[in-house]
Amino acid sequence: MTSLAALAAVALSAAAPLAPLQVAPPPAAPLPSDPLPADWRTIPDDELLIVTLATGRQVVIRLAPHLAPAHVANIRALARARWWDGTSVYRVQENWVTQWGDATEKKPLPPGITDSPVAEFDIASFAPAVRMRRPDSYSTASGITADGWPVATDGKAAWLTHCYGMVGVARNDLPSTGSGAELFTPIGQSARRLDRNYTVVGRIVEGMQYLSGLPRSDAPMGMYDKDSERVPIVSVRLASDLPAGERPHFQYRAADNPRFAAAVARREVPPPPLVSLGGAAVCDVLPAVRRAR
Repeated sequence: MTSLAALAAVALSAAAPLAPLQVAPPPAAPLPSDPLPADWRTIPDDELLIVTLATGRQVVIRLAPHLAPAHVANIRALARARWWDGTSVYRVQENWVTQWGDATEKKPLPPGITDSPVAEFDIASFAPAVRMRRPDSYSTASGITADGWPVATDGKAAWLTHCYGMVGVARNDLPSTGSGAELFTPIGQSARRLDRNYTVVGRIVEGMQYLSGLPRSDAPMGMYDKDSERVPIVSVRLASDLPAGERPHFQYRAADNPRFAAAVARREVPPPPLVSLGGAAVCDVLPAVRRAR
Protein backbone atom coordinates (compact mmCIF):
# COMPACT_ATOMS: atom_id res chain seq x y z
CA MET A 1 0.00 0.00 0.00
CA THR A 2 2.78 2.32 0.88
CA SER A 3 4.43 1.70 -2.47
CA LEU A 4 1.19 2.26 -4.35
CA ALA A 5 0.55 5.50 -2.45
CA ALA A 6 4.02 6.75 -3.29
CA LEU A 7 3.51 5.95 -6.98
CA ALA A 8 0.19 7.79 -6.93
CA ALA A 9 1.81 10.83 -5.36
CA VAL A 10 4.51 10.86 -8.03
CA ALA A 11 1.88 10.58 -10.75
CA LEU A 12 -0.12 13.45 -9.34
CA SER A 13 3.03 15.55 -9.02
CA ALA A 14 3.97 14.88 -12.62
CA ALA A 15 0.49 15.85 -13.75
CA ALA A 16 0.54 19.15 -11.84
CA PRO A 17 1.01 22.25 -14.01
CA LEU A 18 4.51 23.67 -14.09
CA ALA A 19 5.12 27.10 -12.57
CA PRO A 20 5.57 29.76 -15.24
CA LEU A 21 9.17 30.45 -16.15
CA GLN A 22 10.39 33.70 -14.60
CA VAL A 23 11.82 35.86 -17.35
CA ALA A 24 13.86 38.87 -16.33
CA PRO A 25 12.48 42.11 -17.74
CA PRO A 26 14.56 43.68 -20.49
CA PRO A 27 16.97 46.38 -19.31
CA ALA A 28 15.58 49.88 -19.37
CA ALA A 29 16.50 51.88 -22.42
CA PRO A 30 19.23 54.42 -21.67
CA LEU A 31 18.09 57.98 -21.13
CA PRO A 32 19.60 60.90 -23.03
CA SER A 33 20.92 62.05 -19.65
CA ASP A 34 22.82 58.83 -18.89
CA PRO A 35 26.62 59.21 -19.07
CA LEU A 36 28.80 57.28 -21.48
CA PRO A 37 32.05 55.70 -20.28
CA ALA A 38 34.02 58.52 -21.94
CA ASP A 39 32.17 61.08 -19.80
CA TRP A 40 34.06 59.91 -16.70
CA ARG A 41 37.39 61.69 -16.24
CA THR A 42 40.17 60.79 -13.81
CA ILE A 43 41.02 63.13 -10.94
CA PRO A 44 44.82 63.46 -10.67
CA ASP A 45 46.37 61.97 -7.53
CA ASP A 46 47.83 65.31 -6.46
CA GLU A 47 44.32 66.81 -6.43
CA LEU A 48 43.04 64.29 -3.87
CA LEU A 49 43.46 65.16 -0.18
CA ILE A 50 42.69 62.34 2.25
CA VAL A 51 41.64 63.23 5.80
CA THR A 52 41.72 60.32 8.24
CA LEU A 53 39.71 60.82 11.43
CA ALA A 54 40.31 59.13 14.77
CA THR A 55 37.10 57.18 14.19
CA GLY A 56 38.87 55.41 11.33
CA ARG A 57 36.67 57.16 8.78
CA GLN A 58 38.16 58.98 5.82
CA VAL A 59 37.08 62.14 4.02
CA VAL A 60 38.41 62.68 0.49
CA ILE A 61 38.66 66.19 -0.94
CA ARG A 62 39.16 67.09 -4.58
CA LEU A 63 41.30 70.23 -4.80
CA ALA A 64 40.92 72.98 -7.43
CA PRO A 65 44.50 74.16 -8.06
CA HIS A 66 43.68 75.98 -11.30
CA LEU A 67 40.96 78.04 -9.60
CA ALA A 68 42.70 78.84 -6.29
CA PRO A 69 46.40 78.18 -6.98
CA ALA A 70 47.95 80.09 -4.06
CA HIS A 71 45.75 78.56 -1.40
CA VAL A 72 45.97 75.05 -2.86
CA ALA A 73 49.77 75.38 -2.92
CA ASN A 74 49.62 76.13 0.80
CA ILE A 75 47.30 73.18 1.43
CA ARG A 76 49.63 70.81 -0.40
CA ALA A 77 52.59 72.11 1.61
CA LEU A 78 50.67 71.75 4.88
CA ALA A 79 49.77 68.16 4.02
CA ARG A 80 53.37 67.31 3.13
CA ALA A 81 54.54 68.87 6.42
CA ARG A 82 51.92 66.74 8.22
CA TRP A 83 50.71 69.89 9.90
CA TRP A 84 47.14 68.67 10.37
CA ASP A 85 48.17 65.47 12.17
CA GLY A 86 46.88 65.81 15.73
CA THR A 87 44.50 68.69 14.98
CA SER A 88 40.72 68.25 15.04
CA VAL A 89 37.26 68.97 13.74
CA TYR A 90 36.33 71.63 16.25
CA ARG A 91 33.28 73.46 14.91
CA VAL A 92 29.90 72.16 13.76
CA GLN A 93 27.20 74.79 13.38
CA GLU A 94 23.70 73.77 12.31
CA ASN A 95 22.78 74.77 8.73
CA TRP A 96 26.13 76.44 8.36
CA VAL A 97 29.56 74.75 8.40
CA THR A 98 31.82 72.06 9.81
CA GLN A 99 35.35 73.37 10.37
CA TRP A 100 38.70 71.72 11.10
CA GLY A 101 42.31 72.60 11.83
CA ASP A 102 44.00 73.87 15.01
CA ALA A 103 41.31 74.78 17.54
CA THR A 104 43.79 76.85 19.55
CA GLU A 105 44.94 78.87 16.51
CA LYS A 106 48.40 78.82 18.09
CA LYS A 107 50.10 76.01 16.17
CA PRO A 108 52.94 77.52 14.10
CA LEU A 109 52.72 77.16 10.35
CA PRO A 110 55.53 75.28 8.61
CA PRO A 111 58.27 77.26 6.85
CA GLY A 112 57.33 78.43 3.39
CA ILE A 113 53.62 78.76 4.06
CA THR A 114 52.15 82.10 3.00
CA ASP A 115 50.15 83.26 6.00
CA SER A 116 47.76 85.38 3.96
CA PRO A 117 47.94 84.65 0.21
CA VAL A 118 46.53 87.00 -2.38
CA ALA A 119 42.74 86.94 -2.31
CA GLU A 120 41.24 84.21 -4.49
CA PHE A 121 37.60 84.94 -3.83
CA ASP A 122 37.05 85.34 -7.59
CA ILE A 123 38.08 83.19 -10.54
CA ALA A 124 39.31 84.29 -13.96
CA SER A 125 36.06 84.05 -15.89
CA PHE A 126 32.53 82.72 -16.01
CA ALA A 127 32.74 79.94 -18.57
CA PRO A 128 30.40 77.09 -17.68
CA ALA A 129 29.86 74.17 -20.03
CA VAL A 130 26.24 74.02 -18.87
CA ARG A 131 24.38 77.11 -17.73
CA MET A 132 21.37 77.11 -15.43
CA ARG A 133 18.22 78.40 -17.06
CA ARG A 134 17.35 80.83 -14.26
CA PRO A 135 19.37 83.23 -12.08
CA ASP A 136 19.35 82.76 -8.31
CA SER A 137 19.33 85.04 -5.28
CA TYR A 138 23.12 85.20 -5.22
CA SER A 139 24.01 85.68 -8.89
CA THR A 140 22.70 86.69 -12.29
CA ALA A 141 23.89 83.42 -13.85
CA SER A 142 25.43 80.15 -12.75
CA GLY A 143 26.47 76.80 -14.17
CA ILE A 144 28.90 73.90 -14.14
CA THR A 145 32.33 74.04 -15.77
CA ALA A 146 33.54 71.31 -18.11
CA ASP A 147 35.63 69.82 -15.30
CA GLY A 148 32.76 69.77 -12.83
CA TRP A 149 32.94 72.91 -10.69
CA PRO A 150 29.91 75.08 -9.80
CA VAL A 151 30.46 78.71 -10.80
CA ALA A 152 28.41 81.91 -10.74
CA THR A 153 28.62 85.51 -11.91
CA ASP A 154 27.05 88.91 -11.41
CA GLY A 155 27.99 89.93 -14.95
CA LYS A 156 31.24 91.51 -13.77
CA ALA A 157 33.09 88.94 -11.66
CA ALA A 158 32.93 85.15 -11.44
CA TRP A 159 33.40 82.80 -8.52
CA LEU A 160 33.11 79.26 -7.17
CA THR A 161 29.94 78.75 -5.17
CA HIS A 162 29.64 77.59 -1.55
CA CYS A 163 27.46 74.55 -2.19
CA TYR A 164 26.99 71.71 0.29
CA GLY A 165 30.23 69.74 0.45
CA MET A 166 32.47 72.39 -1.09
CA VAL A 167 35.61 73.26 0.89
CA GLY A 168 36.44 76.83 1.85
CA VAL A 169 39.31 78.57 3.64
CA ALA A 170 38.44 80.00 7.05
CA ARG A 171 39.94 83.38 7.84
CA ASN A 172 39.91 86.24 10.30
CA ASP A 173 38.68 89.70 9.35
CA LEU A 174 39.85 91.21 6.09
CA PRO A 175 42.44 91.80 4.77
CA SER A 176 43.18 88.23 5.91
CA THR A 177 42.37 85.64 3.25
CA GLY A 178 43.32 82.63 5.40
CA SER A 179 46.37 80.44 4.90
CA GLY A 180 44.42 77.24 4.17
CA ALA A 181 45.30 75.70 7.53
CA GLU A 182 41.74 76.17 8.76
CA LEU A 183 39.17 74.70 6.36
CA PHE A 184 35.39 74.35 6.40
CA THR A 185 32.60 72.72 4.44
CA PRO A 186 28.99 73.93 4.24
CA ILE A 187 26.50 71.52 5.82
CA GLY A 188 23.41 73.55 4.95
CA GLN A 189 21.96 75.68 2.19
CA SER A 190 22.58 79.07 3.77
CA ALA A 191 26.31 79.23 3.04
CA ARG A 192 25.89 80.68 -0.47
CA ARG A 193 26.11 84.12 1.12
CA LEU A 194 29.80 83.37 1.68
CA ASP A 195 30.35 83.54 -2.10
CA ARG A 196 33.11 86.01 -3.05
CA ASN A 197 33.97 86.52 0.63
CA TYR A 198 35.92 83.31 1.24
CA THR A 199 38.24 81.30 -1.00
CA VAL A 200 36.85 77.97 -2.24
CA VAL A 201 39.59 75.39 -2.75
CA GLY A 202 37.77 72.13 -3.45
CA ARG A 203 34.91 69.74 -2.90
CA ILE A 204 34.42 66.69 -0.69
CA VAL A 205 33.95 63.73 -3.01
CA GLU A 206 33.72 60.93 -0.44
CA GLY A 207 32.97 60.75 3.29
CA MET A 208 30.89 63.92 3.58
CA GLN A 209 28.55 62.11 5.97
CA TYR A 210 31.35 61.89 8.53
CA LEU A 211 31.44 65.70 8.73
CA SER A 212 27.79 66.60 8.15
CA GLY A 213 26.53 63.98 10.62
CA LEU A 214 28.49 65.20 13.63
CA PRO A 215 26.67 66.56 16.72
CA ARG A 216 25.87 70.25 16.44
CA SER A 217 27.31 72.56 19.04
CA ASP A 218 25.12 75.09 20.83
CA ALA A 219 28.15 77.16 21.79
CA PRO A 220 28.73 80.48 19.98
CA MET A 221 29.46 79.95 16.26
CA GLY A 222 29.14 76.20 16.76
CA MET A 223 32.59 75.88 18.35
CA TYR A 224 32.88 72.81 20.55
CA ASP A 225 33.60 74.17 24.04
CA LYS A 226 35.07 70.90 25.34
CA ASP A 227 38.13 69.08 24.05
CA SER A 228 36.24 65.80 24.39
CA GLU A 229 33.67 66.94 21.81
CA ARG A 230 36.24 67.50 19.09
CA VAL A 231 36.97 64.79 16.52
CA PRO A 232 40.73 64.23 16.33
CA ILE A 233 42.40 64.18 12.93
CA VAL A 234 44.95 61.39 12.61
CA SER A 235 46.44 62.47 9.29
CA VAL A 236 45.94 64.49 6.12
CA ARG A 237 47.79 63.30 3.02
CA LEU A 238 47.83 63.93 -0.69
CA ALA A 239 47.07 60.74 -2.58
CA SER A 240 50.15 61.39 -4.70
CA ASP A 241 52.32 61.11 -1.56
CA LEU A 242 50.99 57.65 -0.66
CA PRO A 243 52.49 54.40 -1.95
CA ALA A 244 50.97 53.57 -5.32
CA GLY A 245 49.09 50.56 -3.96
CA GLU A 246 47.40 52.64 -1.23
CA ARG A 247 46.14 55.48 -3.39
CA PRO A 248 42.40 55.81 -3.92
CA HIS A 249 41.36 56.73 -7.46
CA PHE A 250 38.33 58.81 -8.38
CA GLN A 251 36.57 60.00 -11.50
CA TYR A 252 34.21 62.93 -11.97
CA ARG A 253 31.44 63.20 -14.52
CA ALA A 254 32.44 65.79 -17.12
CA ALA A 255 29.94 68.47 -18.05
CA ASP A 256 31.13 69.23 -21.61
CA ASN A 257 28.69 66.94 -23.37
CA PRO A 258 24.98 66.85 -24.28
CA ARG A 259 24.28 64.05 -21.80
CA PHE A 260 25.18 66.18 -18.79
CA ALA A 261 23.20 69.07 -20.26
CA ALA A 262 20.23 66.70 -20.53
CA ALA A 263 20.72 65.66 -16.90
CA VAL A 264 20.62 69.30 -15.80
CA ALA A 265 17.54 69.96 -17.92
CA ARG A 266 15.85 66.92 -16.36
CA ARG A 267 16.59 68.31 -12.89
CA GLU A 268 15.28 71.75 -13.88
CA VAL A 269 12.09 70.35 -15.45
CA PRO A 270 11.54 66.90 -13.92
CA PRO A 271 9.11 64.45 -15.50
CA PRO A 272 5.62 63.98 -13.96
CA PRO A 273 4.39 63.33 -11.35
CA LEU A 274 7.01 65.74 -9.97
CA VAL A 275 6.02 69.38 -10.24
CA SER A 276 8.47 71.62 -12.07
CA LEU A 277 9.37 75.01 -10.64
CA GLY A 278 10.91 75.98 -13.95
CA GLY A 279 14.50 75.79 -12.81
CA ALA A 280 17.00 74.56 -10.27
CA ALA A 281 19.92 75.94 -8.30
CA VAL A 282 23.49 75.26 -9.39
CA CYS A 283 24.11 73.45 -6.10
CA ASP A 284 21.40 70.95 -7.07
CA VAL A 285 23.31 69.68 -10.12
CA LEU A 286 26.88 69.05 -8.94
CA PRO A 287 28.36 66.33 -11.18
CA ALA A 288 28.66 62.86 -9.73
CA VAL A 289 32.03 61.56 -8.53
CA ARG A 290 32.82 57.88 -8.20
CA ARG A 291 35.65 55.60 -7.18
CA ALA A 292 37.49 54.36 -10.23
CA ARG A 293 37.18 50.64 -10.87
